[in-house]
Amino acid sequence: MEFFIDSADVEAIKELGDFLPIDGVTTNPTIITKSGKDPLEVLGQISELLSDDQKLFAQVVATDYEGILAEGRRICSLRERNMFVKVPVSRTGLKAIATLKEEGLGVLATGIYSPEQAFWAAKAGADYLAPYLNRMCNYGDGVGQVVDLIETMAIYGFDAKVCAASFKNVEQVHALLVAGVPSITVAPEVIRSMVDHPGTGIAVDEFTANWQASYGRAAFEA
Repeated sequence: MEFFIDSADVEAIKELGDFLPIDGVTTNPTIITKSGKDPLEVLGQISELLSDDQKLFAQVVATDYEGILAEGRRICSLRERNMFVKVPVSRTGLKAIATLKEEGLGVLATGIYSPEQAFWAAKAGADYLAPYLNRMCNYGDGVGQVVDLIETMAIYGFDAKVCAASFKNVEQVHALLVAGVPSITVAPEVIRSMVDHPGTGIAVDEFTANWQASYGRAAFEA
């Protein structure tokens, strides 16, 4: 199972990557604009934080076929390995996904709002499928549809991995982890909420206080 940070905040990526076994970073045009940096600059900084085995995803901005291909090739050239281009699942995008895969490039199909869109992206050869979970919930049972998608990929033996995206809370992440989602990308604030449960801090403080009261020190040995 792969767990990605969904961010272009270099400091947040560095913070979380320091203590979590993260598999890489996903970005999109909106996330990159929020960084306040030039796109190539921020992608270069993120890449420097990642090992060769960790993956980096960046999205095309062009909406025409030739433009998507040109941007996809440029994005995938930014690293020697484990660099993926994100392409929205429009009609033009699906056509471009097939071409980019024929060229041997790594592709994540994004902007997915239904299992049917993801099905066609998988048929086109996409490596990853990114359903927008929280946004899908605005149109119906988003969690249920992503679970259906996971099962559909397994039934037909597609190589494409579901990489669920667009989470607003820990409960949404929990629901898909339980469902066996192959990969997931989550914003830093939600990842922090997954880790920093207030009960853990209370328990640690109690342990330390009891040890201090009995042994006069806050460590196992003096």
